[in-house]
Amino acid sequence: MNKATYDELALERIAKEKFGFPIDVQSIILWHADVSRTAKASVFLTNKKQLMMYLEATSPLILSDVKKIISRMGMRAELFLPPKGQPRYFTDIGKQKFREVFPGRKHVTDEDLHFYKTLAPYNPALVLISEVKNGEIYQFDSDAYGNWRVGARFRYRRIQTS
Repeated sequence: MNKATYDELALERIAKEKFGFPIDVQSIILWHADVSRTAKASVFLTNKKQLMMYLEATSPLILSDVKKIISRMGMRAELFLPPKGQPRYFTDIGKQKFREVFPGRKHVTDEDLHFYKTLAPYNPALVLISEVKNGEIYQFDSDAYGNWRVGARFRYRRIQTS
């Protein structure tokens, strides 16, 4: 077995253990690339032709940090997978944060929670990607102009079906 096979098995195991999401990795597009000073991301394609990103950091991350990193990498997210066994994770954390700020409000709507959901701790993160903009996936490089350089060239756009 070569190193790529071990990397694929590690991603499959992490997705199953931490997110309860069984995947079969077909190929790794970008492996363990720097996406900030403390975070690394792996972008991979599953056997079902879904592009996914696994992100982990040594410092705490929240959902809005993960969204910003995905945008700077030149991708668009479709789904942020919650931790295993907590399907309403982002909503529950959003309600808790909202109630800390507005303890007297009784009726809470989804519009009220939109911002507060982004304050949920999200490290590690597993994200389903819907599109790679301009066919380039960027990675952080402090020596590059603008701190980002092309890490991989890969064209992908997920076609929505009913």
